[in-house]
Amino acid sequence: MASSSGSAAPGVDAVDVPAATAAVTVERRPAAARLSELGVRSWPKWGGPPGRYALSYGSRQTCYVVRGRVSAAVEGSPGGAVQFGAGDLVVFARGTRCTWHIVSAVDMHYAFDPS
Repeated sequence: MASSSGSAAPGVDAVDVPAATAAVTVERRPAAARLSELGVRSWPKWGGPPGRYALSYGSRQTCYVVRGRVSAAVEGSPGGAVQFGAGDLVVFARGTRCTWHIVSAVDMHYAFDPS
């Protein structure tokens, strides 16, 4: 059973993966009002150079990519890698395991869901 809830909203790409992991959602270029509502600019920042990074999400994480480009291969996903970059809002559900291939250096704001 996939953890996606049907069709994605306009401008949102949802990638289904098996229940052992979870969905990754990419919202392309969300409106400034949406970013403000989420409080993105007050979130901590992280940056990384080009390279490969194995990641596992113990809780839901939302990222807003300020610069850079990433291809994330989600473990167990038959759909291939998820592509995202500058201007995208990306949500990694709890339990997601993936390998990030940072194609160009990344700067981003991020927040973990407290639940």
